[in-house]
Amino acid sequence: MAEDLVTLAIAAMERAYAPYSNFPVGAALRAQNGAVFSGCNVENAAYPQGWCAETSAIAAMIMAGETRIVEIAVAGGGAGLCTPCGGCRQRLREFAGDDLVIHVCGPEGLRRTVTLGELLPLSFGPDNLD
Repeated sequence: MAEDLVTLAIAAMERAYAPYSNFPVGAALRAQNGAVFSGCNVENAAYPQGWCAETSAIAAMIMAGETRIVEIAVAGGGAGLCTPCGGCRQRLREFAGDDLVIHVCGPEGLRRTVTLGELLPLSFGPDNLD
């Protein structure tokens, strides 16, 4: 099931705007209704103004009227795993639970699959505000 997300995340990585870090990242997520949304990181000369690939994909999902993520793939280069940054882990938590499946990819394909609970244990989410 994740093969399409992996392919789309790698394609999104290739479209990233990363002239400063030279570290392109792509993401593709599946919403609860089965629709798929992708995004890439977009850097800015004023560094804090850029945004992550996961943020772009989440924004596309919200614009389509969806609010629940069931699976995501994140693709980045380098020898290490390109997992969502701390801010994106929290953004993902807003729209998913600890059981969210995250496929961590490189340009060659899938490297590892983890859950959001593994990356963000004891998380704070919308249910904490009930």
